[in-house]
Formats: sequence, C-alpha cells, structure tokens
Amino acid sequence: MPNILYPPPRPQSVGEILDSAFRIFSATLLKCLPYSFLGVIVGHLTTFHDLATGHPVVPTTLRARQTHDPLWWILLIVATFAVTTLTNAVLLRQYALATGRPAATGTELSTGARRVGGVLLIAILMTLAVVATFIPVFLVAFLMSIGSSTAPSPAVILAIVGLCVLALIPASWALIRWVCAVPVYLLTVRGPVASMSHSWQLTSGNFWRLSVIYAVGIALIIVLYVLSGVIGAVIALLLAHGDVAVITATSAVVVTLLGAVITPFYSALVLAVLGDVSVRREGADLAQRLSAPAR
Repeated sequence: MPNILYPPPRPQSVGEILDSAFRIFSATLLKCLPYSFLGVIVGHLTTFHDLATGHPVVPTTLRARQTHDPLWWILLIVATFAVTTLTNAVLLRQYALATGRPAATGTELSTGARRVGGVLLIAILMTLAVVATFIPVFLVAFLMSIGSSTAPSPAVILAIVGLCVLALIPASWALIRWVCAVPVYLLTVRGPVASMSHSWQLTSGNFWRLSVIYAVGIALIIVLYVLSGVIGAVIALLLAHGDVAVITATSAVVVTLLGAVITPFYSALVLAVLGDVSVRREGADLAQRLSAPAR
C-alpha cells in the first residue's frame, strides 16, 4: 500500500506542516536527486564556457553587462530553460510520489518543459510587484540626491535604509500571497495569472502562519549551505594536499553539488504549504455553503 503524504487529511499547525515537508522531502529525495544534480550542472553552462575561453568567472548579472559573445547568451538561455524544466520536474515527481503514484520521467520532463514560459511569467510578475514596493524609496533617494554634489550624510543614509526596511513589509506580504502560484500552475490546468489569483485566495488570512513556516525553511536552507561549505572544505583539504587553487576549486564543486538537495527541500516545503492552505480553503468553502440559506 503506498504511503500517501499529500494532501493532508485536515488543516495542520505550523509544526505539522514542517513535519509534512520533511516527510515528503525524505521520501522523495533519492528519486529527485537526478533532476536536481543535473539542474545544478546545467545551470553552470556559462561558467564552463568562461573557464574554457579563459574569461574570469564573475556573477552572471555582471557578465551579462560585459559580454557581446552570442554563444554565451545562447548558453544562458539554454541553461535557464533547462534549469526551470528540471526544477518543475522535481515538484511534479514529488507530487506524484507523495500522492502514491509512480514517477514518470517522460511526463514530468515534457510537462515541466511546456510550463517553463508560464513559470517565468509568474516569476517576472512577482519581481515587478516587489520592485513596485520599492519605488517610493527610489523616488526619495533621487529627490535627496538632486542638487547635491557631496556624499549623502549618515542621516540620509539611515533614512533610506529605514525606508528599505519598511518597503520589505509589503514586498514580503506580496511574495507570501503568491507563494503557491507556481505549484498551482504546475499541478492544475490554470494559466499563470489565474494561478496567481488562486494562490492569493488560498493564502488569504494565513500571512503570519506562512511567514513563520518560510522563516524556518529559509533558516534551514542557510544551515544546509553552511554544512555543505564545511563538508566541502574538509573534502578539499583531504584531496588537495595544500594546493590553494585545488582547495578552492574542490570546495566550490562540492558545495555546488551538495546544494542540489536545496531544490527538493524547498519544493517539498511549498507542496506541504499548498496542501494545508488547499484543505483550509476547501473547509472554509464547505462551511460557507452549509451556512448559506436554502433557496
């Protein structure tokens, strides 16, 4: 008999949601690692190109402003498409396994590839919404800089920092409200905008609960990265025999590969959250229908 981990039988507490996420993660990790590892490797196509051509390895955003190499841009597009496809496939596989169905590689990859455009659109719309919350900060900073030829005073810097902190409140609120948009889009027949709208409805009234859940999740991800860094450093020291260049390269490779477990963990957390808010919304809708006067 398959172990059904999704959806939950009833609304869950914060601790129960985190427990569900860990159970989904542990039950599906080994079967999701091929997608995750491949995504990590493909995601570094532009880095491999830079190393092969002797170009200094710099962050992608900085490199994009510097390069006019068409091959680099082609590799960036291919990497973006492939990584998004594989990330989608991780969540689709976890959903299948958590609901007691077998994994289907062909279906997961084909569905993940077809949904790349919609997932990227959701990401762009969410990014624009977050940027919009910082527009007042940009305006204030611009007005303060008009007519000033000197560096801003500490008071001005503190004021801008304070405004940035205030802007984080509506930005985080918007992100929490749309946090279920991608899984809704991948697991239902809704379009990108409809998925964002449905996520907005599902997360209504759950901001603080979800904030606590994702704060814990982010803290755990940071811990995983720190542990991977420690493990990478130990392995590098054992293999490099004092060669600084080899130590640096080996440590970076190990940290990157160990980081492949982050994607399955995050998608398991998102899936657990979606299950809980869906059950809560269905219960609220049922209660509303039962309390409505008969016609």
